[in-house]
Amino acid sequence: MRAIIVTSPGGPDALTLADVPELVLGPRDIRITVAAAGVNRADVAQRQGHYPSPLDAPQWPGLEVSGVVIEVGDDVTRFDVHDRVCALLAGGGYATEAVVHEDLVLLVPLTMDLVDAAALPEALATVWSNVFMSADLMPGETLLVHGGASGIGTTAIQLARLVGARVAVTAGSAEKLAVCESLGAEILINYREQDFVTEVKAATAEHGADVILDIMGGSYAARNVAALATNGRIMVIANQSGEPATFNPFHLMQKRGRYWGTTLRSRPLAEKAEIIRALHAAVSPWVESGQFRPVIDSIYSFADAAEAHRRLEASAHVGKIVLVP
Repeated sequence: MRAIIVTSPGGPDALTLADVPELVLGPRDIRITVAAAGVNRADVAQRQGHYPSPLDAPQWPGLEVSGVVIEVGDDVTRFDVHDRVCALLAGGGYATEAVVHEDLVLLVPLTMDLVDAAALPEALATVWSNVFMSADLMPGETLLVHGGASGIGTTAIQLARLVGARVAVTAGSAEKLAVCESLGAEILINYREQDFVTEVKAATAEHGADVILDIMGGSYAARNVAALATNGRIMVIANQSGEPATFNPFHLMQKRGRYWGTTLRSRPLAEKAEIIRALHAAVSPWVESGQFRPVIDSIYSFADAAEAHRRLEASAHVGKIVLVP
């Protein structure tokens, strides 16, 4: 099989297409011939040497794939050969084949292109576990999404609207905000020109955001607390600012707020399986009906993986970037 490996930590050109040994199939694993792999910020961090795969996962990047099942383990009960699926991985998605435990797999409806389906697992699992399972966003509440035009952002907007919440977003251009608006975001904030605290409070009659989904981390910490509603929840899923978080705890205490940091990749299998089960029950019907659709920015071949990473790092994308073998 072929995979995109990292020859040594560094820039996008460190990504190299190479032959690698076939992965071993466990009793509850399925083997997928990969139609496409999603590109995520975690892949960039791994390429740079900051976020290695867990020891029990393939050491090349890739946290999500779509494709067709070509082999199943002896104890697999939920899937069979020829099923169209997408899967959440701990690593190894940038390859022509992937092996994954059946509990981390979702069926892809016939109405969806398999390449598009590669954009589902990581974003859906991240958003659903944080915004709904942990922060418990309710109908009528306001969700503030930083990076609204990202893969995570475009997913969060759609899911929040489907449960009846109001959505505020930050993005860096009028074009990106227009995409967010087309997906259902009502409060549109250009972070280059506007202060999101002021805008969110003005748009909510000083109530603030009930839930904040934050990819920026440290540099946004104090302002997130300022924008938070009483009993609000801040979910921090990345630290793209690269800065430490500094805020006055008393301000959070006054609001009886929660500041909660999470990751997905390092969670044990049982926790990830619980998230996938929740997606199957709550979100799969929206995917099947077409009420939720992943936003695809661009598609690159494996040979052009470096260019895909450059586009992601430049934040030039809207929605998800995917790689195809």
